[in-house]
Amino acid sequence: MARPATPPSIDVTGRRRFLAGGAAALGLAGLGLVRAPAARAAGPSAAAATTLYIASDSTAQTYSASYHPEAGWGQLLPRCFTPAVTVANHAIGGRSSRSFIEQGRLAAIHRAIRPGDHLFVQFGHNDATVSRPERYTPPADYKEYLRNDYIRATRARGATPVVVTPVSRRDYNPSTGRFNVSFPAYVAAAKAVAAEEGVPLIDLSALSRAYLDQIGVEASKKVFLWLAAGQYPNFPNGVQDNTHFQEYGAARMARLVAQAVAGLGLAISGEVVPAARAGRPRRGVASSA
Repeated sequence: MARPATPPSIDVTGRRRFLAGGAAALGLAGLGLVRAPAARAAGPSAAAATTLYIASDSTAQTYSASYHPEAGWGQLLPRCFTPAVTVANHAIGGRSSRSFIEQGRLAAIHRAIRPGDHLFVQFGHNDATVSRPERYTPPADYKEYLRNDYIRATRARGATPVVVTPVSRRDYNPSTGRFNVSFPAYVAAAKAVAAEEGVPLIDLSALSRAYLDQIGVEASKKVFLWLAAGQYPNFPNGVQDNTHFQEYGAARMARLVAQAVAGLGLAISGEVVPAARAGRPRRGVASSA
């Protein structure tokens, strides 16, 4: 069933999103728990089965068919790994690093996570929403939530936390056509805490911005949720959304994440499939902080 359309030219950053499986959001069912297709050959490392958990917001979440073609990068990430890696996507819209904890969503991950698993953490979009006090988290607090709740508490369970800087929005300098750094204070805080705690860092902010600069402003509309009226039944009036992705864009962002993983030397790095490895990120963009 089609949802009410968002009027054209309105940026819908603050829209409340619902994960497929709705009421099961705090458990494993309905949370984007996806194993890569079994038909794909195992990677060279043939690692024991492991789970990659994602704690994030609407830019990464898994969307139901009623939102097609909207998708999150976490939703498309399973395509980038062999069957040895299961992706448990707990990302859900409208959450910040703080509210994800306050609502018990991180606790749900920590109840399920096991030694040898990984937790990818990407927040910043909603943390920066000063007008929404239930979400807003100052950069200094954001940094400490990452440190204490996402990094140290995950390590205490024998799992590996991976900090991911917030993915770029479609925000550019009209004079130069170059894309701006989205949420710079949160990008800096994420990089700083990863360095201080010695955890792997995926600088998705830099990776996504470099990709957008490469394809250009007009082509970036195919990455984000820019749809013409009548193009898709779920968006009959069209939409111009500079934050969220359509499936093509989500797949490109997932591939950037996977390329970074392949170069990090993690236990799952060898499980990135060859197609996702193509075009490794530049030195210094994906690093073990």
